[in-house]
Amino acid sequence: MQHSLPMTPHTLGADLRALRKSRGLTLMDLAATLGRSVGWLSQVERDKSEPSITDLRHIAAALDVSVSMLFRHSAAPADEAGYVVRKTARRSVGSSVAGLIEELLSPDLTDDFEMVHSTFAPGSKITEPVTRPTQEVGYLVRGALDLVIAGKRHTINPGDSFRIRGEPFIWSNPYDSAAVAIWVIAPPVY
Repeated sequence: MQHSLPMTPHTLGADLRALRKSRGLTLMDLAATLGRSVGWLSQVERDKSEPSITDLRHIAAALDVSVSMLFRHSAAPADEAGYVVRKTARRSVGSSVAGLIEELLSPDLTDDFEMVHSTFAPGSKITEPVTRPTQEVGYLVRGALDLVIAGKRHTINPGDSFRIRGEPFIWSNPYDSAAVAIWVIAPPVY
């Protein structure tokens, strides 16, 4: 007997709801931050109301995501929607801070996890530790990457994987070529 998961709409509203929940915010919390009503925000999350560009900028800032991540929500062909993300249709997430380019590999943010394609430019690094209330597993596809996880230094090479469970971490790519990693992050943070 085959079990199927209930289909969740793959829309801007569904992603906004998932982002809000992943940050532990209620509708009331986010509405207050935005200076909007709970009813309006609920309608946006249910795709009954379309936010303006200014609204999207405020929502992105409140949820700590890039505005471009919210703008680029193109529809996939009907038979692929919610199942396939083509290379040309990936959404940029995060920011290009410190030479990091991140793209969402997951069809949307409505699952309990997200998959991210990360490219670390040669010579790029962060200097302040990042700590997130997440569990993350990464797999290095290409290049080399130095990680400091919970104060322990590791050099990750192609084919190596790593795990971060809410510990502070720092990354750097002091090498001459880009490093490419695939990350699975739970719950979604972008």
